[in-house]
Amino acid sequence: MSAEENLKKLNISLPKAPDPVGAYVASKNVGNLIFISGQLPLNHEGKLIKGKIGKELTLEQGQESARFCALNLLAQLKKICGSLDKIKGCIKITGYVNSIDTFTDQPKVINGASDLISNIFGEKGKHTRAAVSVNSLPLGAAVEIEGIFEL
Repeated sequence: MSAEENLKKLNISLPKAPDPVGAYVASKNVGNLIFISGQLPLNHEGKLIKGKIGKELTLEQGQESARFCALNLLAQLKKICGSLDKIKGCIKITGYVNSIDTFTDQPKVINGASDLISNIFGEKGKHTRAAVSVNSLPLGAAVEIEGIFEL
């Protein structure tokens, strides 16, 4: 199945690609690679999910936040490509988790994004990644995820 067909099958509708909140571009096409700037967890109502995992937010809420980041990544990708079916594969995602010092499940949080990308793209969605803990993120966001995709 194609990525666009999988979106329909999974009953997923992509949000409007968020505008950058700083002096940068949301995406950049270099050769056959597309770099997507860090995306924040804006939920279905466009509200930013804020907080620190392990304090205000649970692991499960962190995973949901990562999933929203991935939806915004894919919205940016579709905006630049026109269709997710033009994507040859996901190369890498980097996830930043706003978490307390003793929290060590950053990879589990970022699985929320990795699982979504793999479910939509199938084998082409399998990617390399990093899951990094940070002490704060822009606007107080719980998670931020950036990605590199191949056309």
